[in-house]
Amino acid sequence: MGSSQGDRALRSHENGSIRETGPAIAADSLTKRYGEVLAVDDISVEIDQGTVVGLLGPNGAGKTTLIKCLLGLIEPTSGRATVAGVDVGRHPTLAYRSVGAMLEGARNVYWRLTVRENLQFFSSLAGTEPAAARDRHDELLERFDLLEKADTAVNDLSQGMKQKVSLACTLSRDVPIVFLDEPTLGLDVESSLGLRRELRRLVDKESLTVVLSSHDMDVIADLADRVLVMDEGSIIADDSVSGLLELFRTQEYELVIDGLSADRLTRVLVEYNPTVTPATDEQVRVTVAVGSGDELHPILGRLLDAGGHVVSISAAEPDLAEAFLQITDGEGRLRGDRFDRSEPAR
Repeated sequence: MGSSQGDRALRSHENGSIRETGPAIAADSLTKRYGEVLAVDDISVEIDQGTVVGLLGPNGAGKTTLIKCLLGLIEPTSGRATVAGVDVGRHPTLAYRSVGAMLEGARNVYWRLTVRENLQFFSSLAGTEPAAARDRHDELLERFDLLEKADTAVNDLSQGMKQKVSLACTLSRDVPIVFLDEPTLGLDVESSLGLRRELRRLVDKESLTVVLSSHDMDVIADLADRVLVMDEGSIIADDSVSGLLELFRTQEYELVIDGLSADRLTRVLVEYNPTVTPATDEQVRVTVAVGSGDELHPILGRLLDAGGHVVSISAAEPDLAEAFLQITDGEGRLRGDRFDRSEPAR
């Protein structure tokens, strides 16, 4: 950002608004080293306003370090980050006016305060009078099923409730950009589904920009417009959820076979590395992965030649978890034969 452009962004913020053009978040050659450890490796990425970006990666991939660099909580070794057009390193206080964050492993609320007192406190950090924000706070309390607990000390709530309070406080200042690190951690399935629905509604209603880091693939799949996959400090994949699924799609078929034993079936299809399990007393279920539907025909031919009868065939759809495992080797290491990290998918 040139000086004149930076001055315009600064004046825009001082007048109480964020930049109306340009990316909501940007990293420019962002690098962070801890001694010999390269936690963030020369990352350049832009995130558009009003989008939800999921951040995936194994433990130690650099996700949390990247988030903290973008928030200005960690000073990068080199490069820079901007939030709402403001250089986080040069004007951190100004940048904070436009961003809220909920970080994993951090106590994001004050446990001795009540739920409502926490909302009032965090919204006041932006200079908002509690009375002026009451309607928004009531809306958040209702959306996250916290209204009946509004006057309860957070310390007396369940872990799942505390997680909801943390998210409500992150949104209490009515900021346009939020970072959420494992927002559904500690929630049961029903609460997680409800929280995801309400967060999606808030995003759509208020055009929030959200950076969402989670180990729960369903959360990313439900909420993210775009997915960034990190490994060893670099972004190794950048695409929509559907794009990643298509990129790493393998046609997997499940066949139910009559007339062949499990051992015989395994020998007939040995080169396809089949997964064979009993379906009924007389039938066997076999799952095979092939590159395309055309490769299914020789498999069917082998089964028929061996005396088998195909009772049913069904195609299995990949999910985001399977796509992630194909990007890495299952241990968090990049599979070079499946993805070229030098040219992220778009």
